[in-house]
Amino acid sequence: MPRSAPTSTNPSGADAAHRAHGDANLPGHLDHGRMRKLLGYNLAQAAIPSFKIFQKRIGEPFELRRIDFTILMLVASNPHVTQRQMSLALEVSAPRLTLVCDKLEERELITRTRSDHDRRKQYIALTRKGTALVRKAERIADHMEKELLGHLTELEQTMLFQLLEKVAIHRRV
Repeated sequence: MPRSAPTSTNPSGADAAHRAHGDANLPGHLDHGRMRKLLGYNLAQAAIPSFKIFQKRIGEPFELRRIDFTILMLVASNPHVTQRQMSLALEVSAPRLTLVCDKLEERELITRTRSDHDRRKQYIALTRKGTALVRKAERIADHMEKELLGHLTELEQTMLFQLLEKVAIHRRV
């Protein structure tokens, strides 16, 4: 039996024109209409160029994964951060974070020190080598963001970040 062409759930001419125009620009030229209303899908689509640019500009040159970069940047901004705080902030399990920190420590980018008052606590700090890497990577990240968001106005960029923060805040609920 021959397959019929998919029908739209919203046959309005303006919507169909927008869908046809927007989807023609996406790889595969598929109808993404049903997915466009899903936040997770849109976040995933927006993440694709971000991940590619990150890998090209920071990941490969510095041999960093996104989680490595994130940890280094957060440690740089939060002296005396504990592994527990980092685990909670990133929603990464303690064992997984330990493995990531082990690798960063092997590369001499961070140190971990046990608390004198509570031996269960470990503080994470940047080494000189880690600090130098963060400075270089941060400069590149600034340019990377301009490359990624350059087609948006300053107002659009501000709105985008405000809306994403508003969505992200619900993970703490």
